[in-house]
Amino acid sequence: MLSLLGYFAAVFIGLSLGILGGGGSILTVPVLVYLMGVNPVLSTAYSLFVVGSTSVVGASGYFRRGLVSLKTAVVFLLPSLLAVFVVRKLLLPAIPHVLFSVGNVVFTKDLLVLVTFAMLMVGAALSMIRAKQTEQVLAEKLHHLPTFNYPLILGIGLVVGLLTGFVGAGGGFLIIPALVLGARLPMKLAVGTSLAIIALNSLIGFSGDISAGTPIAWTFLLGFLSFTLAGIVLGTYLARFIPGAKLKPAFGWFALTMGLFILLRELVFVS
Repeated sequence: MLSLLGYFAAVFIGLSLGILGGGGSILTVPVLVYLMGVNPVLSTAYSLFVVGSTSVVGASGYFRRGLVSLKTAVVFLLPSLLAVFVVRKLLLPAIPHVLFSVGNVVFTKDLLVLVTFAMLMVGAALSMIRAKQTEQVLAEKLHHLPTFNYPLILGIGLVVGLLTGFVGAGGGFLIIPALVLGARLPMKLAVGTSLAIIALNSLIGFSGDISAGTPIAWTFLLGFLSFTLAGIVLGTYLARFIPGAKLKPAFGWFALTMGLFILLRELVFVS
């Protein structure tokens, strides 16, 4: 029963990506862990593949319409790709399964990944809830910034690479403000460029798992991906009729609830 809900959720992830242009990827790890029964660390690897593949589909549509800034993507990806590959190839495999224990309470790598992910999820949710205010603030700050802020773009690229590698999420809620503020891209161009960055970041990160010898259940993973791709195709079509800006705050509240649920479930369980 839970696995059926998981495949339904995979369609919903694709739908949200197609309609909102991002955000849905933060649901991938919780769906894999709590509905499909996949190990948390392995779920981050699977999430990178699913998020990367669906973002390729989303970015291709923006690219055909000339809404991807290649120069900005290259500058952003220079530190980001290196960071995400190193985290997946070297850092995550080096972290011991048991980190420390306090009495009968054991803190594991799985718990660290889930708690870090939940905190990122809460941050992404708050960003979506305040989407309209955020866009207004970004527009106001543009007047006081240089035309192309290399340090800002490189710095956020490094941070996003580290986060993407560790928790398996795209980090679009960090990327888009960085592109608007650092490269002064219009919002639609920032969204298209963000999807291209997420696609490359995620797939390079997944290649780190492959080279590190992570066992991949390809039949399951490709089956899950097919439902997500069906969702993003449908979502891209529905985006012509459904204003994503109005749905984003509602999706943000849903993601916030999910993030808080993960924090409470995991931390209460541990204690």
